[in-house]
Amino acid sequence: MAEWNAYYQNKDEDVDGEEGDEFEALSPVDYKSTGRDSLVFLVDASKEMFTNGEDGEPSPFDMTMQCVRSVYTSKIISSDKDLVALVFYGTEQSKNPRNTFKHVYVYHDLDSPGARRVKDVDGLHGENGAQVADETMGSGKTNLGEALWCCSNLYSDVKLRLSHKRLMIFTCRDTPHRGDSERDRQARTKAGDLKETGVVIDLMHLMKPGGFDVSLFFCDVVSPPEDEAELGLQMEPCGKLEDLQKRVRAKERKKRSIARLNLCLGEGMNVAVGVYITVRQTKKPNADKLYRDNNEPVRTKTRLYHTQTGSLLLPSDTKRAQVYAGRQIVMEKDEVDVIKKFSDPGLELIGFKPMERLKLHHHLRSAVFIYPEETVTGSACVFTALLRRCSERNVFALCKYTQMHNSPPRFLALVPQREELDEGQAQIEAPGFHGIFLPYADDIRTLDAPQLPTASDTQVEKMKEIVHKLRFKYRSDAFENPVLQQHYRNLEALALDLMDPEHIEDHTMPKVKMMDQCLGSLAQEFKDLVYPADYNPEGKTAPKRKPAEEAGGAEKKPKVEMSEDELRAHVQKGTLGKLTVPMLKDACKQFGVKVTGTKKQELIDTLKAQLTK
Repeated sequence: MAEWNAYYQNKDEDVDGEEGDEFEALSPVDYKSTGRDSLVFLVDASKEMFTNGEDGEPSPFDMTMQCVRSVYTSKIISSDKDLVALVFYGTEQSKNPRNTFKHVYVYHDLDSPGARRVKDVDGLHGENGAQVADETMGSGKTNLGEALWCCSNLYSDVKLRLSHKRLMIFTCRDTPHRGDSERDRQARTKAGDLKETGVVIDLMHLMKPGGFDVSLFFCDVVSPPEDEAELGLQMEPCGKLEDLQKRVRAKERKKRSIARLNLCLGEGMNVAVGVYITVRQTKKPNADKLYRDNNEPVRTKTRLYHTQTGSLLLPSDTKRAQVYAGRQIVMEKDEVDVIKKFSDPGLELIGFKPMERLKLHHHLRSAVFIYPEETVTGSACVFTALLRRCSERNVFALCKYTQMHNSPPRFLALVPQREELDEGQAQIEAPGFHGIFLPYADDIRTLDAPQLPTASDTQVEKMKEIVHKLRFKYRSDAFENPVLQQHYRNLEALALDLMDPEHIEDHTMPKVKMMDQCLGSLAQEFKDLVYPADYNPEGKTAPKRKPAEEAGGAEKKPKVEMSEDELRAHVQKGTLGKLTVPMLKDACKQFGVKVTGTKKQELIDTLKAQLTK
C-alpha cells in the first residue's frame, strides 16, 4: 500500500516551484492560474537620444539599452517564461507586422527572452551601437499614436494568457510631436484605449538640457498609480544609469500575493487581505533534464500498474495505508483528505496582546506581510482602522492562519506597521501587518548547556575593545551570494559564447590587512591573555600517543611461529580462517611463500596451495 502522502501524479506540464515549506511549494509566478507577465520597451530613436550627457555620462539611448539588457538577463534568471518586446519609434525605417505603421521599428516581438536577444541588445550599446542603430533604423518623424497602436497589436497577437501587461516609454523629449495637436490627440486617445484593455503605461523620462516638463504631454498618457504602494509618476528625469535601472526595477515586476484570504474579525465580519512574502532565500535553479539526441526538455509521466495483471491503475484503484500498533490501517483517499483538513483557508482573529509579550525567540522564520484587498467592499477602510488602533495601543493581533486546503494551521502575531514617507513624499514603508509565525508549546525546549570554562573580566574587556574596533555599518544588500553570482555569470558566458565569464568579487571574505591596521597590537594582547606562552595556533598539533606509549612504552608481542604440521592441521580442519591476517602473513614469510595480495582470503588460498603440494 502507498504511504499517507502518496498520490497519483501526472507531470505533463512544467511545474514551477521547489519542495520545502509552504512558501517554496508555491511558485512565485503561477502561470497555470494567473498567466504570464508581459513587458514592452517603447524607445525613442530620435537624434536627441544619441547626444552624450554632461561629465562623460552616456547618451540617453545608451543608458536605455543597458537598462533593457539588465531586464532581459534578470528575466532569463528569475522568470524566463515572461514575455518581453523592444520597439523603437521615431525611426526612418519601418519594420512591424504588415508594415502598416510608419516610423515604427519592432526590434523584438513579444516573446520569451533568450541569449540571442541579449546579443542583439549588446550590438546597440556604446558608440558602435549608436552607429548600428543609425544604419539599421535611422531617425525620422515621430508619431507616438501609431507606435502605441503597434504595441497594442503585439499584445493582441499573443495567444497565451497574460496576467499583467506593462509598457515603458523611454524618451528625453517632453513634446514628441513638437506642438502638433492632432498627433498629440491621437496619442492620448490610443493611450486611453490601451489603458482600458489593462495595459499599464509608464514613463521613463531621461535628462535633457532645459529640464523635462511632464505636464506638457505625458501626464495624460501614463497610467495613474494602481494602489498606494505603486511608485507613481516620477516628476524628476533620470540623469544617471543607476537611477534609471532602479526606477525600472521598481516598475517591471508585479507584486504577487501568495494567497488572498479573508480576515475574520468576528461573526459575519470579514476583511479581504493579501499575503505577501517579505524575503525569500535565493537558490540555484533546478537543472532541467534534456533528451541527449536533440536537447529537447524531457517530460516525466507517472503511471501505476498492477503487479500481477499489468493493467493500468486509476486513482480510484489505489488506497492509503499506515502501520499503527502493528496493524495496517487502510483508508480511502477522500478519508485522508478529510483528516488532513483542519479548517478552511483564512485568518481568524483570536485576540490582542501587548507588544512586550512578543519575544525574539518567537520568530521561527521569515514573516509575511498582510495588506488589504478590495475584493470585499470596505476592506481597506476597516483594515486601516484596525492598523491604526493596534499601533496606538502598542498591541499585536493574535490570529489562526491557514494558507490553503490541507495545510496545517499556524498562529500568527500581526505586528502593525504605519506608513513612512521620505522627504520627497515617496513611500518608504507600506502600511500593513507583519505576520510573525509563533511556535507551538513543544517547539520550545530547555537545553542543558555544557559546562565550559568562563573568560575572566580582563579577557572580556580586551575582546570588547577588539569588537569596537572592527564594527561597521552592515547592509544586507551590500553582500551578494558569490556562489550564485558566479553561477549566473558562467551560464551567461555559455549562452552568449563569451571567452571568459565575468569575475565576481567575493565581498564576504574578511579584509585581513584592513583588520590588522585597525587592531594594531590588540590581537597580540588578547592572545597573551588567553593562550599559554608556548602556544602556536599555526603550528601542527602533536600526534596522539597510544596509552601504552604514555605509560612508558610497552614491548611488542613476539611473533608466534607455527610448525608445518600445525598449519597442515588447520588446512585439514578448514580453520585457517580463524587465524588473523598478521599470523597468516608471518606463516607465508616463514615458509618463503611470495605474497601477491593483502586480503585474508588471498593469504589463505596461497597457504593452501603451498601446503597441499
